[in-house]
Amino acid sequence: MKSVLILLMTAGAAFAADPISNPAIDALGFQVIVGEAMKERTTHRLTEEEFLKGMSEPNTLILDARSAKFYALRHVKGAVNLPFTEFTDETLARVIPTKKTRILIYCNNNFAGSPSAFADKRVTASLNLSTYPALRAYGYTNVYELGPRLKINETSIPFEGNEVKQ
Repeated sequence: MKSVLILLMTAGAAFAADPISNPAIDALGFQVIVGEAMKERTTHRLTEEEFLKGMSEPNTLILDARSAKFYALRHVKGAVNLPFTEFTDETLARVIPTKKTRILIYCNNNFAGSPSAFADKRVTASLNLSTYPALRAYGYTNVYELGPRLKINETSIPFEGNEVKQ
């Protein structure tokens, strides 16, 4: 059996298509979206102050893509939970009003001091790195990410959840 290798050159990098065809999986398209999203992401990362300001702006949704278990423990106040593993056109449309809605995202690696709710992920496996391009792949064009790592007992970003003292 012969395999055909298809290469795509984007921004100086070569991406190879899958040698075994599956019409429901597009690795080449994924690589292109990730490349484009990562370029855009550099200008869509927010400081703590910018994130706080964005939280109060109209037509803004704060999306927590962690599991429901960790979300229940502690999450940014007002955040909507949709675990990354549950992203589909339908579930995203139920949570996010339009493709142009301003979406603020954060992940475990943005917060220190709450290891039960915000367990550290490997830096190259941080959930933001998957969530950002996935939202772009689904057509959401107004995505912003909390950039810094913040201590939960020092940040001005408010939290709610079972482990938060009221």
